[in-house]
Amino acid sequence: MSENIPVLILAAGSSSRMEGEIKQLLPYQNTTLLGHAISQAKAVSDKVFVVLGANFEMIQESLSDGVTSVFNPNWESGMGTSISKGVRQILKNDQESRAILIMLADQPLIDSDFLHEMIHLYNTTRSKIVATRYGERFGVPAVFDFSLVSELQTLHEDYGARHIIQAYSEEVLDIDPKGKEFDVDSKKDYIQLIDNVYSKN
Repeated sequence: MSENIPVLILAAGSSSRMEGEIKQLLPYQNTTLLGHAISQAKAVSDKVFVVLGANFEMIQESLSDGVTSVFNPNWESGMGTSISKGVRQILKNDQESRAILIMLADQPLIDSDFLHEMIHLYNTTRSKIVATRYGERFGVPAVFDFSLVSELQTLHEDYGARHIIQAYSEEVLDIDPKGKEFDVDSKKDYIQLIDNVYSKN
């Protein structure tokens, strides 16, 4: 358990491509997409924060115990605002963290093993950022050293975590997710995910 590294899950989107369904609440692995992300986060940290926006009340009701929800009223402005809001809440709750791990709610193949690997790499190297590789680019899930907290707090609609990762590109260690980076952006993606799960059972 990496008690000193809080996990911030970004789950504020409106599911605009899900044909009227709330993506965070879609069934997956005996829970929901968001519930699954929370369970993986809880396996690596006892400090889990979830930023919500669209459909806040319905999603909040589904959250398990031991999770701190953060409402971002400006969720439509972009992911940067959710990161900023979440990081500010983490700082209110915890002044002793060495780093923050930021992840998404709609990457169901990202599991606790991958998160453990990411945290282990950070703990053993103390790099400023340990990020997920996307071809030639890096992104979240990513561990950000506490020295970057002030920059994470000032993110806004035009700038998300990727901009900070790019700014410190020479100090980033990356991990190949080997397909685990698959994200559920549309109903078609979700159907593909479920089909793959059943085909393996």
